[in-house]
Amino acid sequence: MIVVVDRVSPRRLTSMILTRPDALSDDQRQLLDELTTACPEMIALASLMGSFAALLTPAERNAGLLHAWIVDARATDLPHLHAFTRGLDFDRRAVGAAVTLPFHNGGTEGVNTKTKRIMRQMHGRAGFTLLRHRILLG
Repeated sequence: MIVVVDRVSPRRLTSMILTRPDALSDDQRQLLDELTTACPEMIALASLMGSFAALLTPAERNAGLLHAWIVDARATDLPHLHAFTRGLDFDRRAVGAAVTLPFHNGGTEGVNTKTKRIMRQMHGRAGFTLLRHRILLG
């Protein structure tokens, strides 16, 4: 028996919404268009997510664009976005710096993640010397 699945999972739809439109295949783009036009909230959500994704490339003009994006997001009837914008307002200076400045601590976070992964692999039984050697060799 062959089962044909015509539903898109929430995870797959989220992935398509968050993917740059030029990176989607023609089939994915068509499916995304069909799904977003079927629901007015999806049109607003896809539009807002696309414009927010564009803000993630640091540029000086992004501070004003971020404020405009927050105003637009609050004007929609999407409660989850309202909660997200409240979180952005909670630490507005840090968010403003993230979207305007080219500096970040991504390398440091990567090293921290790698160190924690190695420590978990050793089940916390190794001392600093062995941990140091595993980090330097890995």
